[in-house]
Amino acid sequence: MSNIPETGRTRRVTIRLVVLQILVLSLLATLGGRLWYLQIRNGSEYTAKASNNHIREVVDPSVRGEILDANGKVLAGNQTKLVVSVSRTSLLQQKDHGRAALTRLAQVLGMNPKDVQDKVRLCDAKTAQPCWNGSPYQPIPVTDQATTQQAMQIMERREDFPGITAQPTAVRQYPAPDGANAAQVLGYLSPVTDDEVSKTADRTGKDKYLPSDQIGRAGLESVYDGDLRGTTGVDRLEVDNLGRVIGSAGTTPAQPGNNVVTSIDSRVQKVVEDNLVQAMNDARTQFDKETNKNYVADSGAAIVMDVHTGRIVAMASAPTYDPNLWVGGISAKDYANLTNQDSNVPLLNRAIQGQSAPGSTFKVVSTSAAVAAGYSLDGHYPCPKSMTIGGREFKNFEGEQFGDISLEKALEISCDTVFYGLSYDQWMKDGGIHPKNPADWFYKTAHQFGLGAKTGVDLPSEVTGRVPDRQWKQDFYTANKDAWCKQADGGGTDFATQIARENCVDGNVMRAGDSVNYAIGQGDTLVTPIQMARIYAALANGGTLYQPSVAKAVVTPSGQLVREIAPVVSGKLPDDQKTLQYIDQATAGVITEGTAAWKFTGAGWPQDKIQLHAKTGTAEVYGKQTTSWLTTYSKDYAVVMTISQAGTGSGGSGDAVRKIYQALYGVDDKGGIDNTKALLPTPQTELPKFNPDGTAVLKVSWSRPTPVPAQPALATDLVALEPRTSGRSRT
Repeated sequence: MSNIPETGRTRRVTIRLVVLQILVLSLLATLGGRLWYLQIRNGSEYTAKASNNHIREVVDPSVRGEILDANGKVLAGNQTKLVVSVSRTSLLQQKDHGRAALTRLAQVLGMNPKDVQDKVRLCDAKTAQPCWNGSPYQPIPVTDQATTQQAMQIMERREDFPGITAQPTAVRQYPAPDGANAAQVLGYLSPVTDDEVSKTADRTGKDKYLPSDQIGRAGLESVYDGDLRGTTGVDRLEVDNLGRVIGSAGTTPAQPGNNVVTSIDSRVQKVVEDNLVQAMNDARTQFDKETNKNYVADSGAAIVMDVHTGRIVAMASAPTYDPNLWVGGISAKDYANLTNQDSNVPLLNRAIQGQSAPGSTFKVVSTSAAVAAGYSLDGHYPCPKSMTIGGREFKNFEGEQFGDISLEKALEISCDTVFYGLSYDQWMKDGGIHPKNPADWFYKTAHQFGLGAKTGVDLPSEVTGRVPDRQWKQDFYTANKDAWCKQADGGGTDFATQIARENCVDGNVMRAGDSVNYAIGQGDTLVTPIQMARIYAALANGGTLYQPSVAKAVVTPSGQLVREIAPVVSGKLPDDQKTLQYIDQATAGVITEGTAAWKFTGAGWPQDKIQLHAKTGTAEVYGKQTTSWLTTYSKDYAVVMTISQAGTGSGGSGDAVRKIYQALYGVDDKGGIDNTKALLPTPQTELPKFNPDGTAVLKVSWSRPTPVPAQPALATDLVALEPRTSGRSRT
């Protein structure tokens, strides 16, 4: 008798069918649950996403805010130009990757086809300029110098120029009011990179970068980029499944950036720039007896600072460049000239990035240190022609000797040996090469004067300079001991090897020679011009150290105040009023009877009417000619100039600094004062006034570029396509 059921299915088959039924029911349940989740639970979300698939966003760049001088003149503005741009994405979709279209474009623009192709290639480690370092999805500008006729040819024959557009666009412009350059202060723009876009992808508003953005890369353009950039607008267009526009889904208008008002006076800036260049040219005509050739005068910097606020009235750096070179993309040749050593790297702002030994301008610090260490202002100290310390002879400048003199006289005539003696005596009190709890007054005082640290000026990439104290000596020794010992083992007899041999043994020891050289601003000491300007401004105002600043306020495009940037007190000089008055009197003597007298009172400066104070410095640099330093102040301004390889402080910089003061106060070459010719007899404290349209109410007539919309629609007539270059004057 068979065990097979009448249905013909075995038990195993039945189990399998049951399992299959369970699986089917489970899948149906899962599918049903998922449909419920998508259509009911999250239905609105996916409906919105589906709707967005038919929305295309068109970016409307904002107009970048302007950078204005203290009178409202435009230092960095905008101008409408016809910009021809290429979509790299569109090119890559063509069979020949757009080569034919680019060739036709080059013919229309009168350019070399290879130059056009190079401009639209992407930058990488192996690709030299010109190339594109922005987002590959952003339209790449080929030129901003297109004519109306060229733009019409491109836009009327779109089938021949796929992915290529010609549009009136707001382009950055640096108009140089009054002829002032200020390149290193202003900075420049360049396209945002993919990394920068991705890092800000989760942000909103001004902090978010879009692929089409240009952002500040240096100077004020960088520091105040968030204020200047504005907010990008978006036009949302409805499209059908073929990508054709069928309507609008709303528009978020672009918000123009705010303007930054600076303390720079473009008239003074021009005077400072011109006199710095003239001083360098004059130095190159002078013969250097030490090297038996003319001075090189290869670089320099000059600063005019308001002593009451720390605000920068003028800041010049040489060599310089035209910031308009960056507009529309910089060429390979221009980029090389800005960055290579042959041109001495004009991109550097030597006012805040140039470091050198300060020479005798440092002696005001050493005087304060001596007083703090207990040496009397009423005392007299020997000024022989030389001193032998640690087996080495340390000479006075040109072998001069003046017997026992006061510290005031030592500052006035810049006697090195007085400061050698004070520093050596203090070094001995601190324990010499075996110190025990050294007071280190000379190093401590330098830190109290703000040296060895950034001043905090509102410009990027400021350097700290260097105070070569005991901690620095130890750190430097640790980092270089192996290299010194290796050089010493080489057995050479040259000077560098001898120094390496000494340093290998005890390079971390503060020797007597280190201390005495330091006291006159030599040795391993490094300062920047901005640091010295702040110090001499503090001497002028009674001892207050201000944080230097360039920007005074942020205002809207219509001139309404957004925020004022108030002066910031960052410290106090360690001197009491008696010491400050003593130094004040000594530095006035430098002008009347000391090392700068031949360039000031001897050249007709009216010291009895406008009292100036100064300290000259001639810093020795191993392997180079001497660096000229001249640090000065009046009751209103501190003016500092330094020129590398230009000779003595007064000889290299004296005439130029005097002419800057002459322009500020309206002083002629014979010492007469004409207030009507004074550019700025007292520092300007008020912000400029603005007209309802946002233009500044200028005291003198001056043409300003017309404010422009960010991305106006391309017109079809020649008049609308014509770039706007005219300006309007306000008096």
